Amino acid sequence: MDSEPWPGLRYSFRRKTEAKSSMRLPQAANRQWVTVAFAGRSLRMARSGSMRAMPTVKANGLDIFYDTFGKREDAPLLLVMGLGAQMIAWDEEFCRQLAGRGFFVVRFDNRDAGLSSKVEGGPAPDIAAVMGGDRSSASYLLDDMADDAAGLLDALGIGSAHIVGASMGGMIVQAMAIKHAAKVRSLCSIMSTTGDPSVGQPKPEAMAALLAPPPKTREEAIATGVATYRVIGGTFPFDEARVRDLVARSYDRSNYPIGMARQLVAIVASPDRTDGLKRVHVPTLVVHGDSDPLVTPSGGEATAAAVPGAKLLMVPGMGHDLPEPAWPTILDAIAENAHRAR
Repeated sequence: MDSEPWPGLRYSFRRKTEAKSSMRLPQAANRQWVTVAFAGRSLRMARSGSMRAMPTVKANGLDIFYDTFGKREDAPLLLVMGLGAQMIAWDEEFCRQLAGRGFFVVRFDNRDAGLSSKVEGGPAPDIAAVMGGDRSSASYLLDDMADDAAGLLDALGIGSAHIVGASMGGMIVQAMAIKHAAKVRSLCSIMSTTGDPSVGQPKPEAMAALLAPPPKTREEAIATGVATYRVIGGTFPFDEARVRDLVARSYDRSNYPIGMARQLVAIVASPDRTDGLKRVHVPTLVVHGDSDPLVTPSGGEATAAAVPGAKLLMVPGMGHDLPEPAWPTILDAIAENAHRAR
C-alpha cells in the first residue's frame, strides 16, 4: 500500500489492487487456526504468537473477530468501538467490570480494523471529495457497519442485546437501533453525534490530529497516537503509560491506516440520523464529555434530544476518551439504562 496526498487535504491513500471488490483477513505472522464449539456453532479461532485465542464468525459476508466477558446466561451487551480503533480500545478491566454488573459482554473489531475483514478493491477513499458532497469514494456506509453488528449477534445466536457504542461506534449503534430495532434492548451512545453537520463538529486542533499524516514507523505511530490522545482528551489526569501501551498493542495487532480512511469516508457520506432516532423507543442513554474537542458536546445533546425519553449524562472534564476515574459513573449509568429494559 502506498500513501500520497489527499486531493485538497494533506494526505490520502492509493492502493494497487484489482478493480474487483474483495474482502481480506489480516495476515498476522505464525497464525494458527483451531475450531471450537460455541452457542451450538463451530467457530474458527485464531492464535498468533502470545496472542490469546479469539473466535471469528461470518457476519454480513465478513469475518468478524470478537471477544467475550462474563456468563453466557447473563443479558447480552454489545460494545462497538470508534473510528480506526480496535476492540482492545475497550479496556479489558472496563469489560470485566461491566460483566460484573450482570452482562455477557461482547466486543469486536469493526470491518477495516483489527483482525476483522479488510474491504479492498473499491474506490480509493477521498476525504476532500466526500466533504464536498461527492460520495462516490465511499466503499460502505454506517448502515453497512450496523448490519455487521447485527450479523454478529445472529452468528452468536443472540436474538437481541443491549448495545453500547463510542464515537463512530455510537453512530453505528444509533443506525442499528433505527434499522434493526428488534435486536436492540437498550441503546447507549457515547461521545457521538447524529450526523447533523450543524452539531458536534470538531475543534480545529482535534481535526488537525484526526487528519495528520499516517506514521511511517512503529515509533512514529506510538508517538503520534500518544500526542493525539493528549489533544482529544479532557481535563482528567493523562495516563501516558496506559495510552502508550494501548497504541503499541494496537499497532502490533493490526496497522491499517487506509481502513481508518474508509471508515471516515463512511461517516461523512452517511445521512443524518435525527429523523430515524425520533422513532427509537428503547431505553436510551447518551454519555458525553463536556470537554470533548473531537465530537463537541452539542453532538451528544442533539442525540439525546432526538430520542424520545433519552437520558443525557454529561461527564465533567471528560474529553474524547474513557478515563478510568470516570468508569464507575459511566458503567453504573449503562447498567441502570439497561435495567430499564428488563
